[in-house]
Amino acid sequence: MRKPIIAGNWKMHKTAGESLELAQDLCKMTAEVTDVEIVICPTFTALYPVRMAICEGPLRLGAQNMHWEAQGAFTGEIAPAMVKDVGCTYVIIGHSERRQYFGETDDTVNKKVKAAFTIGLIPIMCVGETLEQREAGITEGVVGRQVRQGLTGLTAEQVAEMVIAYEPVWAIGTGRTASADDANAVCRFIRQVVTELVGAEGAEKVRIQYGGSVKAESIAELMGKSDIDGALVGGASLDAESFVKIVKYK
Repeated sequence: MRKPIIAGNWKMHKTAGESLELAQDLCKMTAEVTDVEIVICPTFTALYPVRMAICEGPLRLGAQNMHWEAQGAFTGEIAPAMVKDVGCTYVIIGHSERRQYFGETDDTVNKKVKAAFTIGLIPIMCVGETLEQREAGITEGVVGRQVRQGLTGLTAEQVAEMVIAYEPVWAIGTGRTASADDANAVCRFIRQVVTELVGAEGAEKVRIQYGGSVKAESIAELMGKSDIDGALVGGASLDAESFVKIVKYK
C-alpha cells in the first residue's frame, strides 16, 4: 500500500522569518497526522530555520532544486550535499517553471535525479504537458518521453523509492485543474511507462502525485482515484489553514 504524500512547493515566496512562522504553524496543526507524509519546500534561504522548526514533528523538508555536480565553479547554484546537509529529505527536480524559464531539459533532469540518489535524497521528479501539447493530443507522447528520459539508468529499487509528480503546465498557477479522471488517466499512463522500464513491482511502489492548482475543494476527489498517491501543492501551501485542509483530506 502506497502511503499518500502531500508536498508544498513555496516557490519564490516568503522570507526566512515568514517561512519559519508558517512552518511552526504547520507543525502544530499536523502534529497528529500519521497517515499522510507531509513535505514542505521553502526557498534555499529558509531551509535551515525551517529545519530547526520541524525537527521534532511530522513534517519532512524538501528543496526546490539543486545542481547535479558535487561541487565546482557554478556561481549561484546549490550542490546536492548542501541540500542534504541542511536537513532535506526530498528535492523537487524538473519543475515546469525550471524547464520553461531556466532551460532545464530531460537530460539535466536525469542528471539531477541520479545525483539525488547518490547523496541520499529522494527526488520528486516533475513531468507534464503544455496546453498546446494537450490540445494537439500528444500528452502521452510528451509525458512518456519525460518519464523515460528522466528515469534512464535508474534501478527498479531507486524508481520505487522516488516520487513522480504529474503537473500539466496549463494548470499550474492558472486556477485551472485537470478533472480527477483526466489526472488519474495520465498518472495511470505514467505507471504503465514505469512498468515497461523497471517492472511491475517498482511501478506499484512508486508514488505519483498530481499538481496544478490543487485546492482543499478538489483534493478528496483526486485522492480517491486509483493511481494518484498525493499532491504537489503550490499557492494553497502558502497558507497554513488551506494546506492543512489538503493534508487532512479524508
